[in-house]
Amino acid sequence: MDIDDLKADFELLEDWEDRYRHVIELGRGLAPYPEDKRDSAHKVMGCASQVWLTSDVSGPASDPVLTFTGDSDALIVKGLIAIALIIYSGKPARQILSTDAGVLLRELGLSEHLTQQRSNGFASMITRIKSDALAALQASPGEGMAGR
Repeated sequence: MDIDDLKADFELLEDWEDRYRHVIELGRGLAPYPEDKRDSAHKVMGCASQVWLTSDVSGPASDPVLTFTGDSDALIVKGLIAIALIIYSGKPARQILSTDAGVLLRELGLSEHLTQQRSNGFASMITRIKSDALAALQASPGEGMAGR
């Protein structure tokens, strides 16, 4: 699924309850998260729920591509992770750094329905994703940060 597919899905959903259920379904579709990555190094700080993110870097050091996996102990948060991964996973670091996820949340009609706590948690996830992208750009050739 890409951003356009996500937007099209949400355009078909007329009320907040349907959108909420769809976010939960997106979370259920996340790939299994590796148990050995459920540690403090992969935990996203600033989230009320437990959230873990990993990033793998591929491609040339001059234009690294990051692939993310994530998980949470809360269903709606898992769905927000899924949305974040649709926006950012598999993208070049420079594109990650220049993409504003808040714009998409507003377009999907989610931003006004998320609690402040969930909005802050989502922002913490995005901060972590962008931090990993910046680190990938700054890594000298040969060092990388695969498996963070």
